Amino acid sequence: MKTTAQPGFVQDYLAYLLARASHEISAEFHDQVLASGLSVMQWRVLASLSEGPPLSIGALADIVLAQQPTATKLVARMVQEGLIQRLPHPQDKRSVLVTLTPLGKRKVAPLLQQARQHEANVLARLPDTDAAALKRMLRLWIEHALS
Repeated sequence: MKTTAQPGFVQDYLAYLLARASHEISAEFHDQVLASGLSVMQWRVLASLSEGPPLSIGALADIVLAQQPTATKLVARMVQEGLIQRLPHPQDKRSVLVTLTPLGKRKVAPLLQQARQHEANVLARLPDTDAAALKRMLRLWIEHALS
């Protein structure tokens, strides 16, 4: 924050602090995402699918922080662009899974490296113990929110 005055309610409110920090940190990296020709939501989808098994659209929507109808439309566009593909769900014939195509893997690989470097640069602003504690606290918060 750019002021030395005593913070008011909003500037000291946890939800605001988390949202503001996320906004500031993300904005630094989103310029790189946009320069790659992807939208931020496309980046989130590709990054979410980059490691691990194929995901259902519902699981993907949850990870990328989107409503399921929005994720469904995004997946359809990304399938048309050749970045991801749909697979039949082995246990649920009404559902599909999505995974990266070779083009999607090639598109996301450099961004994953850039994201890791960006995170390292952001965390370098904190002492090592604070950075590890911050990530641990955030994971714990998310785990409790999901249970």
